[in-house]
Amino acid sequence: MPTRDDVQWFKSQFQKPIVAAIAGTPLTVDFMTALACQETGHIWSELRRAKLPVNEILRLCVGDTLDADKGRSAFPKTKADLLTVSRGKEMFDLAHQALVDMAQHVDSYATVASRANKFCHGFGIFQLDLQFFKTEPDFFLDGSYADFDKALARCLQELKSAIQRLGLKGRADLGDLELAAIAIAYNTGGYKPAKGLKQGYFNGSQYYGESFFDYLRLCHSVDTTGAAATLASPAANEAAVVVSAKLAGADIPLKVQTKEGMLRLRSEPRISDPPQANVLANLPDGHLVRAFSNTAKGGFLEIETSLSGAYFRGFSSKKYLVRDDEAQEIDVAVPASSPPSKGIVAVYMPRKPGTVTRRTDAANAHTLNESRQPGRTGSTAEELRRSLWAIVEWLAVDNPAHTRYQPVRSKGLTFCNIYAHDFCHLAGVYVPRVWWSPAALLKLAAGEQVEPLYGATIHELRANDLFRWLRDFGLQFGWRQTGTLDELQTEVNQGALGIIVARRKEDGRSGHIVMVVPESAEHSAKRGADGKIIAPLQSQAGATNFQFGTGKVNWWNGEEFAESAFWIHA
Repeated sequence: MPTRDDVQWFKSQFQKPIVAAIAGTPLTVDFMTALACQETGHIWSELRRAKLPVNEILRLCVGDTLDADKGRSAFPKTKADLLTVSRGKEMFDLAHQALVDMAQHVDSYATVASRANKFCHGFGIFQLDLQFFKTEPDFFLDGSYADFDKALARCLQELKSAIQRLGLKGRADLGDLELAAIAIAYNTGGYKPAKGLKQGYFNGSQYYGESFFDYLRLCHSVDTTGAAATLASPAANEAAVVVSAKLAGADIPLKVQTKEGMLRLRSEPRISDPPQANVLANLPDGHLVRAFSNTAKGGFLEIETSLSGAYFRGFSSKKYLVRDDEAQEIDVAVPASSPPSKGIVAVYMPRKPGTVTRRTDAANAHTLNESRQPGRTGSTAEELRRSLWAIVEWLAVDNPAHTRYQPVRSKGLTFCNIYAHDFCHLAGVYVPRVWWSPAALLKLAAGEQVEPLYGATIHELRANDLFRWLRDFGLQFGWRQTGTLDELQTEVNQGALGIIVARRKEDGRSGHIVMVVPESAEHSAKRGADGKIIAPLQSQAGATNFQFGTGKVNWWNGEEFAESAFWIHA
């Protein structure tokens, strides 16, 4: 499969003709590179390592040997089908020999190439399907598919048609999910929003759309001469996540002024029933925002802002927003690339030497330290996902023997906070089980050393406390907020960590915190007909424990909660 080095090679070879060809379209060099990776990357990466010249690599970029017995429904379904049309024998001979020639360098095709009736159905680095042979025989027979410029032009013909079908023509700047929809339409002829990326050819573990998206993100992190990468390369065993979104350009400076609490930002210009149902965020008193217009809709102004690294756009009551012509630009917070090593640092519950904290123990303030614990490891999105699934399965939160997470119903005790701490700890990310006392924080901030002492300088944190910790310290420890479930699930699917946390109105009552986990072939988030995620894939301890599930839609906006937030860590 293509690596970072392969992507670098492809961009270096073909960026210039791609830039010229995609002018006037919403497509990008990264998109075309990812498409080439998805279609024939498993071939040209091997040919490149064999040190073949570029023209030979392009000639041998052929593939797709599946006939009707393996599910092919388009022409030609078999060799016999191809031989029925004009020049079909000539095409078969070329297609079979191309397979044989390519298989000399790509071992995975050796067996199928040894069969006399087998031939390739896909031609060129972007894989034009042989179904077009009936109307465009010369493209295949004269070797146009091996000419990069001609293969690119033919590919763009299909892509422009897909853009038109998806209603994206005229758009100048598409998001990654929209670009993936175009790729899916290129592969399948259409796109069904409700299925998300789980569309197109399924290789046994991933759909075409999911695999393409992985390549697109990889391409974002690889620069070339004169073109910087749009996504920073991740640290070891971390995911490459998108940067905090910038504001869209509203230009009327305002600030929140309630003098009594926080201001609700809503998805619609109305108070929902119940009132919390359409709340996107709660904005602190004095928080800076920008309005798109002075004209209110039902008493609400449409505004945008950034909060803990998250972009928000919605509606807030005009009477709690005041003009602030002296306001500075709204900062877009960026999470720290590594946790602090001095000052206010991470803290854990001290333990006696030689003691082990196990899943089978009763809940306590210590951190797991069993032998052979899994961790989050990998340099690709697929490797990171698999390691996160392994953590879920090892913690086995729904296993009755894992007493650490089982609710004690007689006492009204649940342990979502401990599960979130354990999950993040195994994944190499800090979410505290215990935290410094206010007095200890003052000393640490002043540069003093503080010994962690339970009940004196440290105390346990519940879900309500974790909500506040993420708000107050999350950015320093690499966490940032996001305003949408789509971004939350998308980044987690790339191997990042995701959290949903809600603070209870009554501080003595339990809040809730859950891990958002990567989708798989077996487990998916819940999407609406428009493709928007309405319930991400979650893993939790609580009144009910489950490894994978979607829970109740919009649970975090329940009337029992004062506020909620979505958080991401690379």
